[in-house]
Amino acid sequence: MRYDVYMKILPRVVIILAGATGACSSGNRVEASASSSDTATVLVQERDVRAFESAIADDSLEGRATGSRGSAKAAAIIAAAMRGAGLEPAGDSGFFQRVPIAAAPGRNGGASLSLLPSFAALDTVPAERRRTAVNVIGILTGGDVTLRDQVVLVDAHYDHLGIGRPVNGDSIYNGADDDASGTTAVVEIARALARGPRPKRTIIFAATTGEEVGLLGTRWYIDHPARPLSSMVANLEIEMIARPDSLAGGAGKAWLTGFDRSTMGEKLAAAGVAVVADPRPDQQFFQRSDNIAFAMKGIPAHTLSTFNMHTDYHHPSDDLSRVDFAHMTAVINSALAAVRILANDEAPKWKPGGQPAPR
Repeated sequence: MRYDVYMKILPRVVIILAGATGACSSGNRVEASASSSDTATVLVQERDVRAFESAIADDSLEGRATGSRGSAKAAAIIAAAMRGAGLEPAGDSGFFQRVPIAAAPGRNGGASLSLLPSFAALDTVPAERRRTAVNVIGILTGGDVTLRDQVVLVDAHYDHLGIGRPVNGDSIYNGADDDASGTTAVVEIARALARGPRPKRTIIFAATTGEEVGLLGTRWYIDHPARPLSSMVANLEIEMIARPDSLAGGAGKAWLTGFDRSTMGEKLAAAGVAVVADPRPDQQFFQRSDNIAFAMKGIPAHTLSTFNMHTDYHHPSDDLSRVDFAHMTAVINSALAAVRILANDEAPKWKPGGQPAPR
């Protein structure tokens, strides 16, 4: 997928999104109990969650496999939303941070993707093996002169598995839960915060590529951050929040990976955010998502999730028909509250022994 494809798609997506979501903009995301002038109470509404999730998990995006045509469409949709929210572009090409990826023959006739060290290295790869993918990155600069140089990263991966082995006649692996739901949360949180009071710290919103094939986009971002990693005080990743988890308390409740490793989880829970400790530590979810790459750099980094171990995981049946939008909206509003706390209050710290050892 050539980079110029992204730039050709983006203007069309801006027009499409403007028409599709215009009725959902402005003060419509504010709860009925809040005055539209009371921007501190700006919240996300279900209609907006439904609109964006439905776009990003649609069959037309063909499962958003890294470096694919569907992935390019998804990146353009996300970039258009960030632009519409008023974020500052933070990629090397507008909101797009290009990621050099090469394909090699894999098992069962598929392709194995690898991250290359540079675009110069990509130039040495035969054209048919080049897969230039992108992260999508926007910034909301903090409003406090003392804290604005500190950064909170809010992220999700937007890639999934693409088109694969048919199951019950369906070959599109939409990844509505994994992780269109988290990507929707990142975008809606950005929109809400951009309309409310300016957070004290700077917030970077990132939708990364290549998580499903080895954290490729996150690994590239760590080597090419939008702001120095030394300025990052916290990372909140959002992954798989489309369905309730009874072990977390049911609808509207979430859990945080590595809860006991840092002060983040306790601080959020004490402030009334509906989040508990990961109820399945044996699954090692703290180590299984993009947050672990930042944690190993010394940054308090955790993932917010409601994954209930459903059997649609990595199957074509993880589609829009299974999304609980009321639950998902409630969790996004909890995540919104969490980001406000991370951006405005004391930064989280690792507890003794909580920081994972660098690899």
